[in-house]
Amino acid sequence: MTDHTVRTQERAQSIASVPSPCINVCRMNKATGLCEGCLRTIDEIAKWSSFGDETKRAVWDEIEKRHADIMSKQADQREAKT
Repeated sequence: MTDHTVRTQERAQSIASVPSPCINVCRMNKATGLCEGCLRTIDEIAKWSSFGDETKRAVWDEIEKRHADIMSKQADQREAKT
């Protein structure tokens, strides 16, 4: 990446706040400890408003990993049934 690209990305990140992953499907799954709607832990949900943008982006990264894991497990379960 060029220096200009890095500066542009940093400026964009500082201007735009990181949106909440909440989709108003708020149910905690006892087995996983995650909200079934946004895939956050109860601590991540409770502390979201106090997190800085960098921490919020880190939570989004974890959500993406969790989603990929869930999708992989579901695919494995479907394959096991066939």
